[in-house]
Amino acid sequence: MVQQVSVFLENESGRLARVTRALGAAGVNMRALMVADTTEFGVVRMLCDTPRRAVEALEAAGFAASLTRVIAVEVPDRPGGLADVLEVLGGSGMNVEYAYCFVEPCGDQASEIKAIDIFRVEDADAAESALRQAGIGVVDAARLYALDA
Repeated sequence: MVQQVSVFLENESGRLARVTRALGAAGVNMRALMVADTTEFGVVRMLCDTPRRAVEALEAAGFAASLTRVIAVEVPDRPGGLADVLEVLGGSGMNVEYAYCFVEPCGDQASEIKAIDIFRVEDADAAESALRQAGIGVVDAARLYALDA
């Protein structure tokens, strides 16, 4: 299971810049970022190299931040790869609340990349079990970031 950092922001100019500056000042690196907004507020979801330290830094800077359990999945780099993953989740009765993705280099050649999709579902343990049983690569947290205390 992977820990995602979630931050609630008022929808006003400069707030996202202040979030990223607070993380940078604390030496925290973001690996992935997704922003969802309404007219009044936004939710920033991100993977950071040290998630607990990220939350501490954000709270110290006055932001409401928390950790959320999500699933990271290696999605095959071919047409229909994502559909295969989503069909396993749907076939197991799992509803995807939200998702986002990023790519990372793999193998010996820098030109090789893998897509990593992040999924939020109601029952992360059951979803992870269904994905693993279907032979879909679930990514462990240690591969994505430091397991900080």
